[in-house]
Amino acid sequence: MNILIILYIVGFLRTLFIIAVIYFVIKLFTRYILPYIVENKVKEIQKKMNEQQKRQDRAGRQEGDVTIEYDKKQNNIRNNDDGEYIDFEEIE
Repeated sequence: MNILIILYIVGFLRTLFIIAVIYFVIKLFTRYILPYIVENKVKEIQKKMNEQQKRQDRAGRQEGDVTIEYDKKQNNIRNNDDGEYIDFEEIE
């Protein structure tokens, strides 16, 4: 009976030890390794965005070109609920 209690306590302590090790590994990972990984990914994304911006600048218009772009959808849409237009004259 005594040996069963000792084995139970040893098993319980081993479980606590494993839980503590997992907790500290996760804590160290999130404190030191995860920020390093995130920082590298952010730098990589920024680099890609900068390269894309440079490509668009080169492929785009030349400096000094002027273009006027109209919104075709906005010019063609006319609301029928605007009512009638009534011409009026001022009376003195």
